[in-house]
Amino acid sequence: MGKELDELRREYAENEAKLQQYQHRAKRLEQRKQYYEKGERQKHVHRLITRGATVESIVPEVGGHGEAEFYQLAGHIFFLPEVKALLLWEGM
Repeated sequence: MGKELDELRREYAENEAKLQQYQHRAKRLEQRKQYYEKGERQKHVHRLITRGATVESIVPEVGGHGEAEFYQLAGHIFFLPEVKALLLWEGM
């Protein structure tokens, strides 16, 4: 009986150690996932800012209008047949 109990205690300790290793590994994977997601978000925000700045540098008058007017203007521009054709052109 004593040997059986010692064996069970040893097995329990081994399993506890494995559990801690798996929990640590899961935590590292979650942190890595968050790191990559944050990087993608930062790239997306950078791209939006850069494109907005480009529009304002090409057409400075856009900066003087409100958001609603800008969206309305952009909607009109991007639905023009010539613009649609340019956007669908594979070289763009």
